[in-house]
Amino acid sequence: LLDGDVSYKIASEFVARVKERALGDAVLRSVDPGDQFIKLVHDELTKLMGSDEAPLKLKTGKTVIMMCGLQGAGKTTSAAKLAYYIQKNFEGKKVALAALDLQRPAAIDQLETLGKQINVPVIAERDSHPVAVAKTALKFDCDVLICDTAGRLHIDETLMDELKAIKDILNPQEVLFVASATIGQDAVKTAAEFDSQIGITGSILTMLDGNARAGSAISILEVTKKPLKFEGIGEKVDAFQLFNPKSMAERILGFGDVINLVKKAEANIEKSEMEEMEKKLKKGHFSYEDYLKQMKMLSRMGSMKSLLGMMPGASQLGDLEMPEKEMSRANAIILSMTQKERQGLEELVPSRRHRLARGSGTHIDDVNKLIKTFKRMGSAMKQMKGMKKMMKDPQLRRMMNVKDSF
Repeated sequence: LLDGDVSYKIASEFVARVKERALGDAVLRSVDPGDQFIKLVHDELTKLMGSDEAPLKLKTGKTVIMMCGLQGAGKTTSAAKLAYYIQKNFEGKKVALAALDLQRPAAIDQLETLGKQINVPVIAERDSHPVAVAKTALKFDCDVLICDTAGRLHIDETLMDELKAIKDILNPQEVLFVASATIGQDAVKTAAEFDSQIGITGSILTMLDGNARAGSAISILEVTKKPLKFEGIGEKVDAFQLFNPKSMAERILGFGDVINLVKKAEANIEKSEMEEMEKKLKKGHFSYEDYLKQMKMLSRMGSMKSLLGMMPGASQLGDLEMPEKEMSRANAIILSMTQKERQGLEELVPSRRHRLARGSGTHIDDVNKLIKTFKRMGSAMKQMKGMKKMMKDPQLRRMMNVKDSF
């Protein structure tokens, strides 16, 4: 827990609760005692984080959402991601963004750029005061108004006074505290201060696509007693999802995030594509053509970095990220191969690698990198071998609350 950035006080109290329950539980004959204890810890972590998801509840009429947090936590990006999320999940709701951060250079420019990407209007007044902009924003015709506010490198009286004044004007239904998963044990002090002075209704945890196990989520929840509602898992506007206590418990314990991995697969991969992948894996043969297809398919689910972070035990596979330019180079190299080379039936010795580089108009280093990534990708595919089986698991599907489409 301490390695996962849970504060010492909260970790100690949690261990005491687990110990008390463990000593009182009977050991089941059919279950390994170690596995039973791990399940107990998982259940207690889930319970500590709220057990269930805490979705937004938009009221009839205008819903106002105010974002707050320290500078660098990702408030502006999260505001745009939340706007995009509402567009996708609340049909017919007209969303607008308000730029109330007049302190940080280029904050308005950033929000306007993001607004254009997701086709959401941005209310901004560059030579004004945040309170005045808030009053203007309230008059804007929309169903949901999301307000991005200023942050500081640390909590100070000026920041809090400004946020209090903005809140008095907006009278928001939601005040969401935005914190980075990398904040570590400082999360306790920061979250407590914002909650006591501003009064938050929930939190958003950002930058969960990195190596942080986000034990700070437990610290924030424990100290504020307010639900953690969303998590940011990447840079793109769609890399944003409801916070799921069960999947977070798995991540903190280092077990990956199977629940959200399966959700992503269901949302982005067709049933026929999944069945074709399963057939390939059952045969135990993975060709360069398969590799290219899978990379294109998996890229629809998000970054490979975040996907591997969701797979239990997949961290040792290394970085399998493939930007669009590299995807084009890989495509050119594979098309330059003979049929036997594409199927992996002929070893790509140095002379053949040089031929592929010349034929594809790429460098020998590009060919070597493709071959290395291909081998790691084969290992990653083995990690996903049980994906379709997991999708059919009734218990897992109840946990995810998903339809029986597979």
